[in-house]
Amino acid sequence: MLDLLTQTEDHLRDLISFATVSCDPNLDMMHHMANRLEDAGARVEVFQDESGKKANIFASIGPDCPGGLLLSGHSDVVPVTDQDWTSDPFELSERGDLLMGRGTCDMKGFIAACLTYARHYAELTLRRPIHFCFTHDEETGCLGAQALVPELKKRGIAPSIAIIGEPTEMRIIEGHKGCCEYTTRFSGLEGHGSNPDRGVNAVAYAVKYATRLMELAEDLKGRAPRESRFDPPWTSISIGRLNGGHAHNVIPAKAELDWEMRPVQYGDAEFVKDALTQYIETELLPSMRAVSPRADISTQIIGEVAGLEPMDVNMARTLVATLTGQNAVDVVPFCTEGGIFQQMGMSVVVCGPGSIAQAHKADEYVSRAQLAECLTLLDGFGHSCAA
Repeated sequence: MLDLLTQTEDHLRDLISFATVSCDPNLDMMHHMANRLEDAGARVEVFQDESGKKANIFASIGPDCPGGLLLSGHSDVVPVTDQDWTSDPFELSERGDLLMGRGTCDMKGFIAACLTYARHYAELTLRRPIHFCFTHDEETGCLGAQALVPELKKRGIAPSIAIIGEPTEMRIIEGHKGCCEYTTRFSGLEGHGSNPDRGVNAVAYAVKYATRLMELAEDLKGRAPRESRFDPPWTSISIGRLNGGHAHNVIPAKAELDWEMRPVQYGDAEFVKDALTQYIETELLPSMRAVSPRADISTQIIGEVAGLEPMDVNMARTLVATLTGQNAVDVVPFCTEGGIFQQMGMSVVVCGPGSIAQAHKADEYVSRAQLAECLTLLDGFGHSCAA
């Protein structure tokens, strides 16, 4: 195990050196990983996005057949801007048992462990394939995974089990909320503040919209599933930013509202969107257009990521519990790519090294002990697919 841990640290050191912040390209890191996987004997495809600056990787070891196991991780990391790091965030450093650097736990530690085990999987006689899925832009709406799914469907690739290696301290997570992010824009009619009825105040209508959002947030509490294990147990709505106007005495013609929703069940998102559509069409727009026919309200979808719903039968949960000896499973409030793969028909759990409490912070770290636990689990996956 010591040799495997050393290899994993070497891989992690390489991965951390690529500053794959979501707003920047990730191609250098993805080509690096593709080369490592090909060297290990994997069949590798690199899928570039439309910009040509970002890519997903999908690689397979073992027989070319349906089923098998998918190991999933994202390549992008959050920015380090305005964070007080005690070392270079893009250079792996050590503090006792801790390995520090941006992305060590979220989630390059898991990816590094996968790169270590790829060669070992290739040496086994696998009866079921083991797939590696490394994506771009998870932190900004799971854009990479959502783009990859249609490509997998075209190729008839249908793994049975998916393990999402997000940091859970190696606990088994069988469910999480979805994450839907939106920007709603209001276009009104500018005018002098002394005569507000002659203008269409975009900020005022944004406030009305925000008020309706908060009313729906209260309604959602009554829709919480009876035995919901989430905290809070209902779908939540949060307003992140309201921007508009530039002077005290000018009626603002433009406003923007950023808001998000965290669904606990698929129907809640439609409930909210239908209610907002009705409110816009029957109340807000008629009032706005009575003054200015060109007034408008539009909503941009920043990202809509399905939650991971706990299932009565979950082969991924059973497999990880058998290999680790864990009896307890849990749910978490943060979102992953798990729901996307569940909608493809896979059994999914989230289980990976590190703690979400360390993610997105200065001096982010993963411990060697957690990486060792992850390597032990990956070893078990290999033997289960060879049995």
